Amino acid sequence: MQNESTRNTTIFIVCAIAILVLYQIFVLDPAAKRRQVARVEAVAVAQQQAIKAGVPLLPNGQPAEIYVAREQALAASPRITIDSNGLTGSMALKGARIDDLMLKGYRQTIDKGSPLVELFRPEGAQNAYFAEFGWTAANIAGLPTSETVWTAAPGARLTPTTPVVLTYDNGSGLSFKRTISIDDKAMFTVVDSVANAGTLPVSLAAYGSVQRQGLAQDHVASAVVHEGAVGVLGDRLKTIKYKAWKKDGGEEESSTGGWLGITDKYWLAALVPSQTEAVKGQFRVIKGGLADIYEANFVGPVRTLAPGSSLSETRRLFAGAKTVPVLRDYQKSLGIARFDAAVDWGNFWFFTRPIFAVLEFFNQHVGNVGIAILLLTIVVKLLFFPLANKSYESMSKMRKIQPQMEEIKKRHEKDPTKLQQETMALYQREKINPLMGCLPMLAQIPVFYALFKVLSVTIEMRQAPFFGWVHDLSSRDPTTFMNLFGLIPWDPATTPLIGGFLSGPLHIGVWPLVYGLSMWLSQAMNPPAPDPVQQRIFQLFPIIFTFTMSQFAVGLVIYWFWQNILTILQQYVIMRRLKVENPIDGLIARFSGQPRPVD
Repeated sequence: MQNESTRNTTIFIVCAIAILVLYQIFVLDPAAKRRQVARVEAVAVAQQQAIKAGVPLLPNGQPAEIYVAREQALAASPRITIDSNGLTGSMALKGARIDDLMLKGYRQTIDKGSPLVELFRPEGAQNAYFAEFGWTAANIAGLPTSETVWTAAPGARLTPTTPVVLTYDNGSGLSFKRTISIDDKAMFTVVDSVANAGTLPVSLAAYGSVQRQGLAQDHVASAVVHEGAVGVLGDRLKTIKYKAWKKDGGEEESSTGGWLGITDKYWLAALVPSQTEAVKGQFRVIKGGLADIYEANFVGPVRTLAPGSSLSETRRLFAGAKTVPVLRDYQKSLGIARFDAAVDWGNFWFFTRPIFAVLEFFNQHVGNVGIAILLLTIVVKLLFFPLANKSYESMSKMRKIQPQMEEIKKRHEKDPTKLQQETMALYQREKINPLMGCLPMLAQIPVFYALFKVLSVTIEMRQAPFFGWVHDLSSRDPTTFMNLFGLIPWDPATTPLIGGFLSGPLHIGVWPLVYGLSMWLSQAMNPPAPDPVQQRIFQLFPIIFTFTMSQFAVGLVIYWFWQNILTILQQYVIMRRLKVENPIDGLIARFSGQPRPVD
């Protein structure tokens, strides 16, 4: 029964992981390639239309009337420099848009000379992404628009110590003032004021908007990580993936306070209205020919401005990396409800959050995420030690009574009922619970999932180095046996026709291989399956898992390898104490030429 339970549990885990990997390889990846082809075809159509109309093309192949180079788009408006500890870039005086941001401290790749991660880019460039604020009203002329050029003091720079003041007068009795400040991380504060010098009252409502014009060409939808609309409105977390967002057109909801925006895997642009004010939040899509426009916006309550009076509104914009401590600090200091939910903790957040908290604690003290993962594994082993100890004792006893089991099978080979009765009687005499063997493995499943999720979604894990060749624990092992782990100057991914397969399912690095060996040794410590067919299946598991785990983040592989090593040590101690023959002593004797230890 124990072997049957262990077999079923292991088969279940193998199938579950294999399904995830196969789904990524054969469903998500081809879907991403189809989207890429569709985008290329759309660009080709636009190029053909431009050529027929006599419109010149840019060096990048885009029609000049559709897109311009990023630098040219930046030059289309006077600008104010933005510089903080976390951000660098500029904002346009035309429309007073925050539309040019790079994230300090985060590079696109692990190469030292890699460009900074880009968050915002101005309208006119391909894949424009920006934030803007303003006033909306019915039948009032002269409100500032995206074409309005605001006035700023000469030489103005937006830094944590120097706010920027923008002004605009519509010439019809309304004067507008906007004060923008930025902290030392990634939060902008925008205070809009309007004064009515006219003779009639006006009714206005403040709004904020984050707009993304098309998705990045390298965007790949993931079943694991949420990207798209995100926010907390009406005390409810709302998430809409891009595909559903485009299909359904978005949604809207009224709320008191809250926040909403657009999220990538690691980056976030979120609007934060006053937390005591009633607003209407909206996620919408404006479908276009070459690029769909995804927008998150909110509109505040309508306020009446009497002649000779003024009013002001305070809004905020977070534009930066989803660093959990930073989000939690804003959540606490500004009273932003569930702001750290911008990180995709998943449906099993009650596992994911504690795992991250432990990793974060260890990382702060040891300064290495890889070592933090090893320490986390030890904590998990200690938590499950009593349960695992009983399980491994039961499995060791099962191994010890194998000769008696074989004798019972020979005596009652033709009487299954008697065989079952004698087997259960033997278990009772030896105080063995055959169901205990699968419990430690089942207990590890939530931890495995939580660590997988943490490595997939938290910025703290991105490009986190370990030792040797591992420079990013959130990516798979960069080495591969296909080129003898770098000894052969050949990149399998560049091979025509089969490069994707060679760099995909067959990409097996050092860590997956040592993990497979550790699984083989851990399995060898267990009692053998009674059926020869089952034994062959179990022998294949280390090979299957090696190929499967090679597609996961190397941090996860290191965790499972270390978990196997600790399990082997624990089993070895128990087997020595119970005087049960074990494969480690056999390996030591074989390689040392010494006889097997006699207990």
